[in-house]
Amino acid sequence: MTILITGATGNVSSALLRALPSTENVRVLVRDPAKAPQGVEVFVGDLDHPETLTEAFAGVDTLWLLTAMGPQAPHASGNAVWAARQAGVKHIVRLSAIGASHDAPTRNGRLHALSDLELQASGIPWTIIRPAFFMQNLFGSVNGGTLYGGLGEGRVGFIDIRDIAEFGARILTDPAPHAGKVYTLTGPESISLHEAAAAAGARYQQVPEEAVLQAMLDAGFPEWDAKVSVEYGRAYARNWGDYTTGDFTEVVGRRARTFSDFADDHAAQLRP
Repeated sequence: MTILITGATGNVSSALLRALPSTENVRVLVRDPAKAPQGVEVFVGDLDHPETLTEAFAGVDTLWLLTAMGPQAPHASGNAVWAARQAGVKHIVRLSAIGASHDAPTRNGRLHALSDLELQASGIPWTIIRPAFFMQNLFGSVNGGTLYGGLGEGRVGFIDIRDIAEFGARILTDPAPHAGKVYTLTGPESISLHEAAAAAGARYQQVPEEAVLQAMLDAGFPEWDAKVSVEYGRAYARNWGDYTTGDFTEVVGRRARTFSDFADDHAAQLRP
């Protein structure tokens, strides 16, 4: 079985490649071959340009479909689904977003809902994964014993990227039992940033929306991404993400990592 991984240079797909039991029949799609991971077959292409996808998709059995956040995401996802149809791909595992729906409180969630529906109507067997707020997104938020964040007092079912990767690897290597299923991945607990900060040996300092936006722009994030991050923060502050699911345990057979587990494993990044 040949697996094609998109978004291969990003955090989630990189973790997925490490989680797969073997990369013998794994290929990756990258825009820049200089950044391609080692030990896999590399194809150069861009989901925004469908004419570059034919060779990479030929002979693929299972596709890991991950698109970058942004207004162009449905275009990229649609190109991938079309290329998969032309190539006879047998199963697509799509990384969507928590709470993706037509009435999601963020533009990102609404766009993911469009792409989810397109995949579901494609005629290709599919599985959709909707992960919660990544624990790793808090890297760089701790400074001088303070964790700065824009989630207010909201509680969130944070998920470790390593658990998303292990979950995805399970499905990619045996997709048939998961056909037609939508999984929402959370950690085993819903916690506030006060509790996250305590696990990291810090205290939580809430940051106003305008300061979050400016900090992201100053850090070089695209304006669209920065504004959508503010939308997510506003939703999480209203406890939009205050829940957990058993989907991870159902598939993997163990509980997902807690935030304390994550903080212990990444003390260097969270406890400088």
